[in-house]
Amino acid sequence: MKLSDKGYDLIKKFEGYSDRPYKCPAGISTIGYGNTYYPNGTKVKITDKQITREYANEILAHTADEFAADVLKLVKSKISVNQLNALTAFAYNVGMGNFQKSTLLKLVNVNPNDAMIAKEFLKWNKAAGKELKGLTNRRIAESALYFTKWE
Repeated sequence: MKLSDKGYDLIKKFEGYSDRPYKCPAGISTIGYGNTYYPNGTKVKITDKQITREYANEILAHTADEFAADVLKLVKSKISVNQLNALTAFAYNVGMGNFQKSTLLKLVNVNPNDAMIAKEFLKWNKAAGKELKGLTNRRIAESALYFTKWE
């Protein structure tokens, strides 16, 4: 199973596009669609040069596909493409380590249709300990996509 356009589009919508490096709310150097690393493994630095939208799309596809593969390794229950899209967008934002130890993942592995999963998405709306409206909106969108039955 692979991400669909809905997965990439959700990430793009909430990460936004920047052709120049910037510091995200957590203080990490970021470029493109929320990327902190380039496909070759080099960490983004605030002094890096400008990139094109096409290259940003390449970085996103590479990184999101890696995240999706890692999500699939951790998810032990049968999930839909929309559930993969939502979980990948979530992990892309919070990091695989946080996803791996999350109650969200535990609930998905017990019962991927558990309504409590929606509340678990919403618990992850802070950066550097501060609640952010943008993250709350993102979690609502991820949860909505997660529970969308049709592709």
